[in-house]
Amino acid sequence: VVTRDDVEESLKAVFQFVKDKEQLLQDLRSQIEETKKKIVEKQRERDYWLEYKNVGSKIHAERISSLEKDIADVKYELERTEEYYSEALKVVKEENQKMFDRHMKLLSEEALKNAVGYLDKNCRREIEENEWLKEEVKIYRKEERDLKASVQLLEEENTSLVAKLIDIKVQHLRV
Repeated sequence: VVTRDDVEESLKAVFQFVKDKEQLLQDLRSQIEETKKKIVEKQRERDYWLEYKNVGSKIHAERISSLEKDIADVKYELERTEEYYSEALKVVKEENQKMFDRHMKLLSEEALKNAVGYLDKNCRREIEENEWLKEEVKIYRKEERDLKASVQLLEEENTSLVAKLIDIKVQHLRV
């Protein structure tokens, strides 16, 4: 015997089952829609990467090689510039040293003149005589060198004449 309550319960259970199945079907449809969206998105991403593989990667490879060439050019120019500036610095240092030496020489001469200016007449006369003596010493040293050179030439000439004289005597002795 089936009662009305049993039928209602059974109908409620069937209704609930159908409702659950419809909800499950609706959930599956929404999951299918999300999956389709993901598939479309992944398809777009795949198309993008395929296009990049076929076209974009070549463009980037060319750009990379161009940038590497630019880097090499910049390095070369940097090395040349560094060499130029190091040479220029060396020349400037040498020129500065020459100017410094010249300036120091002029300053020492000027200081000497100023110091002589403050000396009394006797000291100045002694300095002037000292300068005169230095010049005389230079002259005598030059004359001494000239005389030594003349003496050496004469000695060489005498040596050759004595050698000739000995040769002549040896010839006379043979005769």
